[in-house]
Amino acid sequence: MTDQPGVVVTGVSGRMGQMLVKEVMASDRLTLVGALEREGHDWVGRDLGLAMGAAEMGLKVSDDALEAFSCAQAVIDFTAPAATVAFSELAAQARAVHVIGTTGLSDDDIAAIDRAAHHAVVVRAGNMSLGVNLLTRMVKQVASALDADWDIEVIEAHHHHKVDAPSGTALMLGEAAAEGRGVKLSDVSDRGRDGITGAR
Repeated sequence: MTDQPGVVVTGVSGRMGQMLVKEVMASDRLTLVGALEREGHDWVGRDLGLAMGAAEMGLKVSDDALEAFSCAQAVIDFTAPAATVAFSELAAQARAVHVIGTTGLSDDDIAAIDRAAHHAVVVRAGNMSLGVNLLTRMVKQVASALDADWDIEVIEAHHHHKVDAPSGTALMLGEAAAEGRGVKLSDVSDRGRDGITGAR
């Protein structure tokens, strides 16, 4: 038994999921207690380490989120909007901290996550990078200093696997600029790509 917080990683077969598993495993402050994949996925029931092409870990991949969350203090979730909304309810029931890096969330999705946040801690960001979060603060300040003679445009480039547009980072920057201008992004944005558009 350990005093370290137990963490469940969702979507463990994905690029981000595997990276998160490796980070949790490398930490001396966290313990990986659960690995989650969607029902019917090839990895369900397999040892996580072997599924990732590494040494056996002694932790089987599960598709039972409620059971996995019940023994965790935190859930790290970089999956898809529908899954994240469902996970937010279950994490709230388990009183586990829900760390959300999922992008492409709709206003309705965010409202559902906000309801779950009444029962458990939720940490959500379109980008978890310190640098991007500092940039967001600066964008807000710069936007507030510029008058309406200046247009603000966010242009993004991503790896070809990125399925949602605009990205969470682009939305964070757009929302910061709009907040600096004292307007709502939804009232002033003009987007070229929007929604779950598939790989680029």
